[in-house]
Amino acid sequence: MTKIISFISRKGGTGKTTSAIHFATMLHSLGYSLAMLETDTNYTLNTLRKMELYKTGAKESAVFPIIGSEDHKALEDIEELKSRNLDFIVVDSAGKTTDEHIKKLSLNSHLVIVPTSLTPNDLLVTYQTVEDIKHALTENENLKILVLPNRVHSATKIETVKDALSELDANILEVKVPAKNIFANFSTILAEKEFLPITKAILSHL
Repeated sequence: MTKIISFISRKGGTGKTTSAIHFATMLHSLGYSLAMLETDTNYTLNTLRKMELYKTGAKESAVFPIIGSEDHKALEDIEELKSRNLDFIVVDSAGKTTDEHIKKLSLNSHLVIVPTSLTPNDLLVTYQTVEDIKHALTENENLKILVLPNRVHSATKIETVKDALSELDANILEVKVPAKNIFANFSTILAEKEFLPITKAILSHL
């Protein structure tokens, strides 16, 4: 069965898109079949993919598709993609969590990933994000909401991270995305090997 993994946040700048594309490229490098839905109408990932294909000469058939969508069309696109019997559909959602379409996306996901840094503002946004979508847990018993600590100083211990996030009513992933350039800068084709432990931690919840 195709697993739906959605990256959601109430505001931009939390590392949602970078985390989603790192996760998708790592899944592809591990041999999984997948497609990615990008619902931000700026279609940043789509544009970068086209540039990378042009620069590298890579064949489009050799990489996973990045499909431009919109929040109100995401479920329709997911249903179409499920007919391809993929292992995963990764959704980089652009909408606000108060939007009805985002709530429906949560209801139809297996995992919702909420990236956050440890700044007070991001923690508040993450708390609000979880509050907005946690109702879906009562309607979708297969859903898990996972908070991904992002842009965390390399020297920060995971216990410190978990303590900072302890007020959140969600599963806290026991890994962190360090504040490194290799995570801020990304490819839509090549996987960053240091994202492997994070990918494994996410997959362990399926």
